[in-house]
Amino acid sequence: MGAVISCIQSLFNAIAGCIMAIVHGVISICKAILDAILAFFAIILSCLTCGKCGGRRKVGSSHV
Repeated sequence: MGAVISCIQSLFNAIAGCIMAIVHGVISICKAILDAILAFFAIILSCLTCGKCGGRRKVGSSHV
């Protein structure tokens, strides 16, 4: 009888692990989508505030 209970417990543990992996994957996808949306809005905001669209600001020494 103990072996049957152990087998059923292992089965439920495997199912729970699978469900947790699926939930983790869905959350990771949602986070990636939100990060992309935020990056897009950051680019638009940079463009609207004279961030010179399409490139990063150059950091270098001044010619004095």
